[in-house]
Amino acid sequence: MRKCFSTCARVFSHENPLGLPRSPAPGGKGPPPTLPRAQRGLPQKRPLRNVKHAIAVSSAKGGVGKSTLAVNLALSFSRHGLRTGILDTDIFGPSVPTLLGLSDAGEPKLTGQNMLVPLTSHGLQSMSMGYLLPSESAPVAWRGLMVMKALQQLLHEVDWSSPAPLDVLVLDLPPGTGDVQLTIGQQVELSGAVIVSTPQDIALKDAVKGVAMFRKMNIDVLGMVQNMSVFVCPHCHQETRIFAHSHGPNSQHSGSSSGSGPSGAEAKAADLGVDFLGDVPLDARICADADRGMPTIVAEEASGVKVNSGYYERIAEKVARKIGLAWQ
Repeated sequence: MRKCFSTCARVFSHENPLGLPRSPAPGGKGPPPTLPRAQRGLPQKRPLRNVKHAIAVSSAKGGVGKSTLAVNLALSFSRHGLRTGILDTDIFGPSVPTLLGLSDAGEPKLTGQNMLVPLTSHGLQSMSMGYLLPSESAPVAWRGLMVMKALQQLLHEVDWSSPAPLDVLVLDLPPGTGDVQLTIGQQVELSGAVIVSTPQDIALKDAVKGVAMFRKMNIDVLGMVQNMSVFVCPHCHQETRIFAHSHGPNSQHSGSSSGSGPSGAEAKAADLGVDFLGDVPLDARICADADRGMPTIVAEEASGVKVNSGYYERIAEKVARKIGLAWQ
């Protein structure tokens, strides 16, 4: 029996920042979920319940389009025969509700064991801190301990089992290389991480830090994605690099992208010994689709005209094959 999260007695504390009930619901089966106990020494990694593969989508720099890519990546998996979910782990600035058109969806329901039931949109299951806030504009003004406890609850108290366990769960990480990234990397068995960057040098420098962080935690870096790679003029169709970078033989501040040899994130990936997964162009339609809760994969599927969805699908196929998932 499921019940609304909002009808529960919400008791907030440092141990239970999401206010989840700590006893089974009436008619519920079994004990309520428990969080992993803190142990001395190094944290032990464990798989997420009812998830076959978990992959992290990360960017050490904010504003590079990571969440937009994560959602379209997850939707690409879903459209190609994989049972997929996305977990928004950005406690302070969750984006997934907006990207999936679920900003006004209300709070999630609870299972009989008081596990959060993911919300579904466009055939994709999702969970986010944004679903648990009283309004879209409500701030989360918490210190580290509350944030970490909330993260633990999002990781371990969501029911991904219905209608069947997931083949892949995409974790949309917040920008940076801080507590959330370290906690996930040290406690969750990840199949790998995808690093997102723009061609700009300032973003690439932080992307290098992201790669180093995952390598220190012995997590496979599946590859780098270069977002907002070029702008294609809708009138003359000339390609222009909006974001200047000085890395590689093709560097320039503006103008046509003609030339030879890799540049930007592709060149940086080669320097780091990381696979380059592909480019996504800077296109106003991608931004507009995201803002209206119709990610590019869904919007172009509905229109029947594919312009940008192919970029996401090719990246998703490479990632799926790298972690051993069949691609239909």
